[in-house]
Formats: sequence, C-alpha cells, structure tokens
Amino acid sequence: MSRYEEMENFVRIVEAGSITGAAKQIRIAKSAVSRRLKEMETRLGIQLIIRSTRKLTLTDTGRALYDRAVSLLADWEETEAVAGDTQSAFSGTLKMTAPLSFGVAHLGPIIVDFMKKHPQIRFDIDFSDRVVDLVSEGLDLAIRIGSMPDSNLIARKFSDISRVACASPDYLKRHGFPLTPKELESHKEIAYGYRASSTHNYTAPDGKTGSVELPPRLHATNGEFMRDVALAGEGILIAPCFIVYKNLNNGSLVEIMPGYTWDALAAYVVYPPTRHLSARVRAFVDFLVEHCQGTPYWEKRADISTAR
Repeated sequence: MSRYEEMENFVRIVEAGSITGAAKQIRIAKSAVSRRLKEMETRLGIQLIIRSTRKLTLTDTGRALYDRAVSLLADWEETEAVAGDTQSAFSGTLKMTAPLSFGVAHLGPIIVDFMKKHPQIRFDIDFSDRVVDLVSEGLDLAIRIGSMPDSNLIARKFSDISRVACASPDYLKRHGFPLTPKELESHKEIAYGYRASSTHNYTAPDGKTGSVELPPRLHATNGEFMRDVALAGEGILIAPCFIVYKNLNNGSLVEIMPGYTWDALAAYVVYPPTRHLSARVRAFVDFLVEHCQGTPYWEKRADISTAR
C-alpha cells in the first residue's frame, strides 16, 4: 500500500466518522480500511484514533496529522489536475443530492445540457428532501432550498424562490375566499412536514409585516403530494411557485391574497470548503449559476396573473 493510499484512508475515516463510512466512500471492505489504519499507526509508532463501540476520537497527534494530510492530498490533486490535459480534468463521477420535487421538475434539462458539454463526467444523484452530511456520505455537492443556516459549507445562491398561498376553486367555493390574514386563520393548511415552524411571515400590500399560523389539515414531506391534496380541495397550500406555477396558470389552483408576499426562499448549491475544488465540481457549479441567471420561468407572475 502506498503512502498516498494510507493517508487517504486515514482522512476518509476521520471525515466519515467511522470505518464503515470510510469503506463505503473508498468502496473497499471494512476490514481493509481497518487494516490500513492499523498498519499506518504501527509504522508511525503512535495511536492516531481512539476506537470505541460508539465513536472514533482523534488523538492530539491524529488531529495534527489529519490537518496536514488534508492539505497534502489537496496539493496532490491540484498537481494532477495541472499535469493532466483539459479533457481528463473534466472526467470522473460527480456525486450530488437534490430536493426531490425541485430536482425532478427543474434540474433535468440543466444536467442534460452539462452532460452533453462534458461527456466524460458521470453523475450519481440522490433525490431526497433530507439534509445530508456531504462529507460523511462522500458527496461533492448539494442543491438546497431555503435560507442557509450558519455552516462550514460554501453556498452559492443561483435562484430566488417566492411562495404563494393558493387553493382549488372548489375549496374556495365551499369555504370562502380569504382576503386578509385574519380570515386566512380560519382555514386548514396542507403543511410541509420539514418546516421548522408552522408560522408564515408575510408583507401586506401597504408594506406592513406580520405572521399567520394555520391549523394543519395534513402534514407531508413531498411537494407534489401536497399539491395534489390541494387540487382535491382539502385545504390551503402555501408553497414555492416552482411546485404550483402550472396549476396557477391553468386555473386548477387559485392564488389567495395576491397582494401579499410570503417569506421567500432561495435555491443554493453547496459544497464542502477545500483549497482545491475539483474541475468537474467547479465547472458544474459555474454552469448551474450561469444557467439560472435572471427570473426563472416559475417566478414570472405575469403568467400567473394572466391565467387567473
């Protein structure tokens, strides 16, 4: 085993937080990862990681070696990228995760265009609304919708996303058309299960701000399912426009309180901080941001108002 493989094995264990996680990332047997770590410690004559049944803990020496090893591996990758030609730099697998509703509905054409431009780059995509740890799961980047909390990840916004309150014509015929936040409070909501709060902030047409909380009719974690429940006339939906814009355009959903704006979201591409970002990741991030410049099609409210 080379010193490079030994060092990479050690870094993967630390970043994954377990030998099992490192084995999945490197795609070798768990026993081989454990053996490599033991051989490294034997060669150096010092313990780098304290193992227990619950977790792995770096020793002081292990921490110092980890920091240096990350830098050395980045330098080596950068040297290889410089030495290789442009075509080889844009190759390999790009592993990413994206929200299910947004990813399936809107990322496809962007990824296909990028694949045509860089045919040597392969994609491994996990469509899921759960927030994953990029480092521990060996992912290059993630698409995330919302407001970015404090994090050690690097985030680049590529699109603003507005939200709209809406319901089916049948629901509004049966329960009335709310014109104010106070009237809205008497209605049932089809609520997104991953939201941290059930309170919705708004800005009124006169610029005044406030909040409203609707009793839930249903909680769900998939936007298309929630939209379908709203289409069936079972409650009010306050959703990102990228989920309901077609329904607003064809009239199967009707916007409620159109003069009000709701707490907005944004779409970000996020990736772990590193001194050397691989050419394929950097190329895709730049391509995504450039492709999404301007007002996205789902945000063109003129189309929505015309349909209504």
